[in-house]
Amino acid sequence: MDVLGGIRRHRGVASGPGTGPQTGTATGSAAGTAAGTPAGTAAGTAAATETAPWWRRTGPVLDPARGRALLASPRWRGALAVLCGALPALAFPAPSWWWFAYVALVPWLLLARSAPTGRRAAVDGWLGGLGFMIAVHHWLLPSLHVFTLILAALLGLLWAPWGWLVRHLLGGAPSAGRAAAALLVLPSGWLMVELVRSWEGLGGPWGLLGSSQWQVEPALRLASVGGVWLVSALVVAVNTSVAVLAAHRAARVPALAGLVAVAAASSAVWVWSPRPEAAGSIRVAVVQPGVMNGLGGVDKRFAREEELTRALAGRDLDLVVWGESSVGHDLADRPDLAARLTALSRQVGADILVNVDARRSDRPGIFKSSVLVGPEGPTGDRYDKMRLVPFGEYVPARSLLGWATSVGKAAGEDRRRGERPVVMDVGHGLRVGPLVCFESAFPDMSRHLTREGAQLLLAQSSTSTFQHSWAPEQHASLAAVRAAETGRPMVHATLTGVSAAYGPSGERLGPWLGTSASATAEYEIPLATGTTPYARLGDWPVYTALGVLALFGAAGAARAFRKPAPERQGPPARTAHGSPARPGR
Repeated sequence: MDVLGGIRRHRGVASGPGTGPQTGTATGSAAGTAAGTPAGTAAGTAAATETAPWWRRTGPVLDPARGRALLASPRWRGALAVLCGALPALAFPAPSWWWFAYVALVPWLLLARSAPTGRRAAVDGWLGGLGFMIAVHHWLLPSLHVFTLILAALLGLLWAPWGWLVRHLLGGAPSAGRAAAALLVLPSGWLMVELVRSWEGLGGPWGLLGSSQWQVEPALRLASVGGVWLVSALVVAVNTSVAVLAAHRAARVPALAGLVAVAAASSAVWVWSPRPEAAGSIRVAVVQPGVMNGLGGVDKRFAREEELTRALAGRDLDLVVWGESSVGHDLADRPDLAARLTALSRQVGADILVNVDARRSDRPGIFKSSVLVGPEGPTGDRYDKMRLVPFGEYVPARSLLGWATSVGKAAGEDRRRGERPVVMDVGHGLRVGPLVCFESAFPDMSRHLTREGAQLLLAQSSTSTFQHSWAPEQHASLAAVRAAETGRPMVHATLTGVSAAYGPSGERLGPWLGTSASATAEYEIPLATGTTPYARLGDWPVYTALGVLALFGAAGAARAFRKPAPERQGPPARTAHGSPARPGR
């Protein structure tokens, strides 16, 4: 069944002369093609319409021939590839159609497998990747403008080899062996794309397919075993199985086997994977001041944070967390601010973790730093952000790309990088691991903090630039995946929303603070001990995918080596007169 049909309008066919009873003879003479009159044509059309199926009588219908003609057009095919690539974005917040992730790649797969050549399939992969990157990062358009499209086009190239692989394995009438290979190779190829684009210089791991399952408990259990990578691979495997079932029923056995294997693996993980072991609880408060822009915005924000924090006195808290850039001055340069924070800590009875976005007094440049303040003043614990947002906090190769500051809101001055992660002791034996902004998107950073002894993960963020987009909810959802991967609870504290907290299994704790809130939220955070398989073993699904692709490439090279060369044909036979012999003579 061709699901990529075009649109046509039904054309009636005039009926021939009547051959029925007396009334039929009269009708036939009026509708006969020999008469050629308009009345006859109209009557014939009406008669054909009455006998046509209902879907033809309703007007436009799907026409497979027309659809094939459209797909032969590079322009229409390219537009369809961009659209197909954008579909998976609907599985992420804010729509959060998590279930859609398991079929969202199917149209893209079917399109790439139908490509007439491998080169065209690679183009389909590139354009689909372009559509995916634009859809997942569309909220960057107001800030980076046309540069968003340029970055999406460049990163979309990562999917070109994947598109070629789709056609190579699923094109035409795939055998059972090719279909079975596709269930391993295509998810592995997708993981390689996610791995490469996860490099911070290319924008980081925002929009990894597995992250769309942040609220699905079985998927979070899988993340505790193999991280977000394992979830991504299984989602792509399900999509591949569905595409094989839709495109070629003769290969339905391996496709169904793939679906059964995914279900069996998920069930096995559910039964076998260790659960976090409860180890008491703590009380943490998040302070979210809301949007404070304009003249004096930094001071107004601090005053609002101070007011909200003061209201937490007597709440028996263990820690208070402020968002990213919550303090606009280095505390060593502003002892008055340090004194106010110290007084707040004494009044509330808990340490306060703030985030300073300012020039440091002891070294050159601007840093974003998590700073812990206790009842006796700053404790000396400080974490400087290590992974910076490209164009938002620094401009890569500024000498070449510095023009980006003139077409968007790229950083006018590069922030400086921190040197190492830090685990802080906030008293009562509690150790916390802070992350800043989109560092919560990197699985390896939270895993490292957990291995260093962090009992609670903290992310300080600010998405005020993208306040009315999907970005705040997408960012908050990442903390659920990090919590499940490490078996450690995580708190996501922002200036302007969305603020949230998650338990050691990734379960949501209490209410979110939305983007319209200027308030505090208190969370009872369950602590846990033990080590998840992912925290212990690391990114083993990525290495497995590399092995699968290496074996696939080696097998292809071996087949090419064993293939005999075509035999050279001798010269044509000659006749007695010296002319080539003719067949049959």
